[in-house]
Amino acid sequence: MHPTTTLLPLPAEAPPSLTQILDEVTTVLCHILPSSLSVKSFSTRWQVLRSKLATLKSSISEVSDSLHWSESPLLQTLLPNILSTLHRVQTLCDQCSDPTFNPGKLLMQSDLDMATGWLSNQIHDLDLLLRSGVLRQTNAIVLSQPVPGSGKEDLGFFIKDLFTRLQIGGIEFKKKAMESLLQLLSDDEKSANLVAKEGNVGYLVQLLDLNSHPSLREQAVSAVSILASASDQSRKFVFEEGGLGPLLRTIESGSTGLKEKAAMAVEAITTDPDNAWAISAYGGVPILIELCRSGSTTAQSRAVGAITNVSKVEDIRTALVEEGAIPVLVQLLNSGTASTQEKAANCISILASSGEFFRALITQQDKGLQRLLQLLHESSSSDTLEHVLRAIYSLSASESISRVLSSSTTFIIRISEIIKQGSIISQHISASLLSNLSISDGNKRAVSGCMGSLVKLMESAKPDGIQEVAANALVSMLAVRSSRKELVRDEKSVMRLIQMLDPKNELVSKKFPVAVVSAVMAGGSQGCRKRLVAAGAYGVLQRLTEMEVAGAKKALQRLSGNRLKSILSRTWRA
Repeated sequence: MHPTTTLLPLPAEAPPSLTQILDEVTTVLCHILPSSLSVKSFSTRWQVLRSKLATLKSSISEVSDSLHWSESPLLQTLLPNILSTLHRVQTLCDQCSDPTFNPGKLLMQSDLDMATGWLSNQIHDLDLLLRSGVLRQTNAIVLSQPVPGSGKEDLGFFIKDLFTRLQIGGIEFKKKAMESLLQLLSDDEKSANLVAKEGNVGYLVQLLDLNSHPSLREQAVSAVSILASASDQSRKFVFEEGGLGPLLRTIESGSTGLKEKAAMAVEAITTDPDNAWAISAYGGVPILIELCRSGSTTAQSRAVGAITNVSKVEDIRTALVEEGAIPVLVQLLNSGTASTQEKAANCISILASSGEFFRALITQQDKGLQRLLQLLHESSSSDTLEHVLRAIYSLSASESISRVLSSSTTFIIRISEIIKQGSIISQHISASLLSNLSISDGNKRAVSGCMGSLVKLMESAKPDGIQEVAANALVSMLAVRSSRKELVRDEKSVMRLIQMLDPKNELVSKKFPVAVVSAVMAGGSQGCRKRLVAAGAYGVLQRLTEMEVAGAKKALQRLSGNRLKSILSRTWRA
C-alpha cells in the first residue's frame, strides 16, 4: 500500500488592488487611443468611440489626482467594469484592424454600439462621482450618519455622498443610501431643505417609476413624501422635478402604505395654489376621488385634503362636480375620521361659496344639509365647526335653505351656544347667521342668553366685520320686548355699551352701539330708559349728537322722549 499523501491547497491569488486596476485602465487607454486611429472600417462609429475614450481618459486622470480616491467603495465596482469594457474595446479594435477577420457587418456595428453605450454609462457615473466632491474629502468614504448639531458643510457632504451612491452604486449600495437618507429626514426635519438643495430630487422622482426596484421605490415614495411635506422650498423642488405625476400613478397602483404616503405628498404639493392647477393636467381629480371612496382612513383624509386644496382653483371645481366629488364629500361628513370630516366640511364650504350652481348640487344630495347640521352638533373640534358653519352660511344664501334654518329651533339654539363659547371665527359666522335669518320671536326669546356675548363681540377689533355682525344680530334680538328688558338688567353688558359709546374709545365704530341703544329704546320702556340713563348713556349720546355721529340724535331722542313728555305735562298742569 502506498502511503496517503495530503495535498495542501495552493494559496489563492490576491485580487488586484484598486491602484493596480486604475494603472491598468490607464495603460489600456494609452494603447487603444493611438491604435484606434489606424482603423479604417466603421470609421464613423470609431470616431464616436475615440471621443468617449478621450473623455474617459480625462475623467480617470481626475480620479487619480484626487487624494482619497482609493478609499471609495463605489470605485471598487466601477473601475473593474470600466477595465472590462476597455478590454472589449481593445478586442474590437484588433478585429477591425485585421483584414482577415470577417464577423459580419451588422454584428460588428451592434458590438461597437454596445461598447459605446457602456462607455457612456460609465463616463456618466464617473462624472457624478467627481462632481459630488466625495473623492476630495478626508472623511469621505465612510457612510456614517452625521451627529446631531453637525454643520451645514458636513451635512451637505453627507447628502452628496448619499445621492452619489444612489445613482451609481449597486442595489445594496442604493438601499443603504436610501435608509440613511430616510433616517436623516426623519431625525432632522430641518435637513429637508439641504437635501433638496444638495441632493438630486429628480433622481428620487425617477425611482417612483413602476419599473424601479420595489424596495427602492417604496423608500423613494417615503423620501419624496417627507420632502413634499417638510417645507415650501423642498416641496417646490419635488413639484418642479415632476413629482406630482408619478405620485398620482402611485396612488392608482401602489400598495396601501404607498398610497397613503403618496397622498400625503400630493396633499402637501397642492397647498400651493401655483401647483394645485396641475392636478387636472395630470388627470388626478378622478384618482383622488376614487381614493376617497375606497382608500384607507389615512389615505381618505389625505385625498380629501388634496381635493380641498384644488377646489380653490376655479377651473377645477367643475371637474370635481363632473367626477362625482360632492356625493363623496357629503358621505364623509359623518362616516370619516375627525380629520376627514374637517377637510370634507372645508371643501363643501368652499364649493358652497362658489355660486348657486354648487349650492344646489350640495343641497340636492341625500341629507346634505342634515349631515352638516348633525356634524355641527356632534363635533368638538373648533376647526371643524368653523368649516361647517361656513358651509351652512353659504348654503343659507338659498331661500329654501334659509327658511329651513330659520324655523329650526335646535339649530338656532346651537349657534347661540357657539356665540357664547366658540372660537372667535365661529362666533363671527354664528352671529352673521343670527342676523341674516328670519327668526321667530319665540326662537329669539329662546336664545336671548347669548346677548351678553354679542355685546362683548362688539368690542373685538378682529376679525374684520365682527363688530357689525354682532351689532346686527343684537338689534335683531332686541325686536322682542322681553329681550330688551333682559339686556338692560345685565349690568356688565350695559357698561360695555356705555364704554363703546364714549367718544374717547376709538376701537369701536360708534354707529354700532348707537344702533343697539336705539333698538333697546324702540319700545319706549321707562324701565330701560332709567337703567341706560343711570349708566350714563344720556351724556355720551349728547356728545355724539354734537359730533354729528349717524344715528346718535335719534337714539338720544328715544332715550329722552318720555322725560320731555313728563316735563311738558307738569308745565301744562301748572
